[in-house]
Amino acid sequence: MELKLQTGYRSILGMALPITLSMLVPQINFITNNIFLSGLGEQELASAGITGVYYLIFAVIGSGLNNGLQALIARRAGQNLPHEIGRLFLHGVWIALGIAGLGILITYMLAPTVMRAVIHNPAIAEQVIDFLLIRIWGLPLLYLYVMRNALLVGTNQTRFLVWGTLSEALVNIFLDYTLIYGKLGFPELGFNGAAYASIIAEGIGLLVIYAVIRLKGLHRSFAFFDDISASWPTTKLILTQSLPLILQYAISIASWEYFYLLIEHHGARALAISNTMRNIFGLFGIFSWAFASTTNTMVSNIIGQGRIPEVVPLIKRISGISFTISLVIFICLNLVPHWFLSFYGQGDDFIREAIPVVRIVSIALLLMSVGTVWLNAVTGTGNTVVNLRIEFITIFIYCGYVFIVLEYLHLPITWGWGSEWVYWTSMFSMAFFYIRSGKWKAKII
Repeated sequence: MELKLQTGYRSILGMALPITLSMLVPQINFITNNIFLSGLGEQELASAGITGVYYLIFAVIGSGLNNGLQALIARRAGQNLPHEIGRLFLHGVWIALGIAGLGILITYMLAPTVMRAVIHNPAIAEQVIDFLLIRIWGLPLLYLYVMRNALLVGTNQTRFLVWGTLSEALVNIFLDYTLIYGKLGFPELGFNGAAYASIIAEGIGLLVIYAVIRLKGLHRSFAFFDDISASWPTTKLILTQSLPLILQYAISIASWEYFYLLIEHHGARALAISNTMRNIFGLFGIFSWAFASTTNTMVSNIIGQGRIPEVVPLIKRISGISFTISLVIFICLNLVPHWFLSFYGQGDDFIREAIPVVRIVSIALLLMSVGTVWLNAVTGTGNTVVNLRIEFITIFIYCGYVFIVLEYLHLPITWGWGSEWVYWTSMFSMAFFYIRSGKWKAKII
């Protein structure tokens, strides 16, 4: 098995396209949930925005662990150390399960009190709480799922990603339809049906992908079970690389939850529109995130090979592809925004109010397509503390902006979504100047 990567366009696309597909399927799941829930009413669509962002806080903690582990695995792949890859993966799994247990505990102890305090509409608050106390049990499954992402992407086995995500999508769509509306003999669970559907689908996807790993013999190639003893140096290495990213992503999404809570103060319509914007941002942003994940792996891999002069040209190459794809999406969104919004079945008034926000979001997608690639290049160098510093500064600016615009000046949500311009411009600027400074070259992981 060849673990050392090349940096040409073919290698970039060969890694990024399967990642794109694996990210596309969960976004389709999320949008499917919202489309089915929108059939229950505008309140349910509004509640889905808050529950989605809350769960996303914990989901991105898993992503932080995933990206830190992915950079380490890619570095060992570049150094051609397959047994060390298996050791890293096994320790990552145990760490992930521990964090998942903590997330469940926090949700049961704190979420009801917090949600009742910050959500103005009592009906929405109770609906959100009931949903979250079910949905959070999917967290261990999700974390195990992202661990396999770290393994497959870090070792350039991205073609296997599709099987798990595809099976998860099919199960989720089927169970959404049957459990939300009570079809085909299933119980009618309404809003909470989406929670049960997502948990079961995550479990099925997890089983499928680990079956694929076993059938393809990857567990033997990387010696998963040759040495199952706990190693504090390995655990410390993973946590050292991942904790700054976990904090970075948690802060980022917590600030987005803050944004949604301020949006809720503008009414259920504003919240429902913003939820559809998050769907659009999530669906079309996957291309940028896929190239960002590719950047993390490829930068770490070629540094492991000792090819440091190739790092910046590689980042520029990936940025160019990412921006070009996002430009096509930008054009489509601005030509036919009503077509995308019509899927939610909320009527002409809803579409008319949402179109200006779509145009703001489409520009944010362009900024993100470059910003997230350069930020993940920083991750690939191993200097994840720098990622955290960049995030802290950016979030301070972001939260100040959304408070002034949405709460103090009480401007329309179109201005509120301009915060994405602020966020990605700030993020790109600092990541770009750090990479160009060359300070990362001395970092060893």
